[in-house]
Amino acid sequence: MKIFEKWDVSEIEIVDLGVRQYANLKEIATPHTGGRVASQQFSKSSISIVERLINKMMRKERSTGQKQKTFNIVRETFEIIHTKTGKNPVQLLVKAIENAGPREEVVRLRFGGISVPKSVDTSTQRRIDQALMFIARGAQKAAFKSKRSIEECLASEIIAASEYDMKSYAISKKEEKERVAKAAR
Repeated sequence: MKIFEKWDVSEIEIVDLGVRQYANLKEIATPHTGGRVASQQFSKSSISIVERLINKMMRKERSTGQKQKTFNIVRETFEIIHTKTGKNPVQLLVKAIENAGPREEVVRLRFGGISVPKSVDTSTQRRIDQALMFIARGAQKAAFKSKRSIEECLASEIIAASEYDMKSYAISKKEEKERVAKAAR
């Protein structure tokens, strides 16, 4: 079985060792678990990375709770990516997640009455969540009040993030977070 009955995930390479542990690439025809694994603490790791992208796309007002609609959006996005690049879209999604996940963040520590920003390393689970959120949010912002469809915007966001293009919303947000963390060292 393949993702969307089309894209083979057996030949996908994950270069980042941390992402390899938490990015699940199950071979499933329909990425929809229905929350069956949600009872454990790190259950996100056992959900397919494509289903996690679908879930992140359902975060805003227009498609909240409409999983079938978002499922079709991601399937069409993968078709667009394949026609534009000729590559496996799941491989480009994994590369985009590796590139768009911030490695450092800032936390606020309180000493007495003042709060001091402190730079910390980001866990791999959070890096993947942040990367997926940035990709989904960038596509939604690009499609809002635009002639381009959400499928085209998501495809261009994934392609740009996989190529580490600074015009990508996900890459620019990652760079912004890491710049703030560098200043707080």
